[in-house]
Amino acid sequence: MNVGVQRGAIAAVQVLGLAVWFSMSAVVPSLRHEWGLTAGGAVWLTASVQCGFVAGAVASTALNLADRFPPQRLLAASAASAAACTVVLALAADGPGVAVPLRFLTGMFLAGVYPVGMKLMASWAGSAGRGRTMGVLIAALTLGSTLPHLIAGLGSLPWRGVLLTAAGAGLAGSVVSLVLIRTGPYAAPAAPARNARYALAMFTQRGPRLANLGYFGHMWELYALWTWIPSFLSATGATDGLPGSVEITVFLAMGLGGAAGCLLGGWGADRFGRSPAALAALLLSGLCCLASPFLFDAPPLLLFAFCTLWGAAVIADSGVFSTSLSEVADHRYVGTALTGQTAIGFALTVLSIQLTPLLAEAVGWRYAFLLLAPGPLVGALAMRAFGRAVRVAPARAG
Repeated sequence: MNVGVQRGAIAAVQVLGLAVWFSMSAVVPSLRHEWGLTAGGAVWLTASVQCGFVAGAVASTALNLADRFPPQRLLAASAASAAACTVVLALAADGPGVAVPLRFLTGMFLAGVYPVGMKLMASWAGSAGRGRTMGVLIAALTLGSTLPHLIAGLGSLPWRGVLLTAAGAGLAGSVVSLVLIRTGPYAAPAAPARNARYALAMFTQRGPRLANLGYFGHMWELYALWTWIPSFLSATGATDGLPGSVEITVFLAMGLGGAAGCLLGGWGADRFGRSPAALAALLLSGLCCLASPFLFDAPPLLLFAFCTLWGAAVIADSGVFSTSLSEVADHRYVGTALTGQTAIGFALTVLSIQLTPLLAEAVGWRYAFLLLAPGPLVGALAMRAFGRAVRVAPARAG
């Protein structure tokens, strides 16, 4: 089986399957009018997905699903189920009372898309090239997560049409997984028995503990930025000078810029080592958090350039954490370790997503993203210690 085809297929499933993740966030402006959606309701349309993801990841970890069943089938079933929830929401929801539970279920099923995709991608890469391979996967996640903003920004689809389009992408991803994807030669053997306790036991080991702490700091910032950057941009007063609508700008800066950052981060992880690559991204994104009040009134093109830099930095290290954990965790339970890592990380995002608009309400959007700065700075300290504790030799070109 061609390695390039497999990696491409796994990445394609991530783009398509994760299109439903931020589908509701992309249509919130329409829902504010049609549903009379409050600020709190808008928060929960995103936070409920994160809560569902955590619940799904915990259940998957408890049952060792990612290590006990063919991952490509689990990936296909999860993508199809998340898409089905989105179809039901588009056709039947008339307010948050119906939408929030469906978004929770969507998040539960997405827990079988992203972590399982990581396990599959890792199975097609040895240690020397795993950073770049994971960078491709996270780039796909970034594009998939921001795809609804592109759908909403390019055409005049009603909000239900945007959701149905995103759901169609998810169903296509499910088919790709069933037809094309197979487990690679670097896959660990199936877990001999359920060992959900490993998701906690890994914290007793210094390497996995530090890799996880770095990831948690990264997650404190990432999804709150992705959720609220449209509100930040809308509040700047620079929207008329941006390259397209706010939705298009978000896709360009967070989506394409983020994908480029992922590829660069993966290359850096293999070329210079896991710790230096993560440190560079964490420090840069932390500085962007601190600089955001000063760029709030910047000219539109400078603001766009700043957001693109931030979009690249905030996600560039995500694949590095997955790579690091996959290399230092017990190889029999890599799927469980990665799912446990994401479960705790996404639980943190629920808090930062909710607190950010509360701070914006109190002090304005100019200062709201200062709340996120401690995450990447704490993560940088953890990854600096990781570099000292775990010696993973970087792959040298040539």
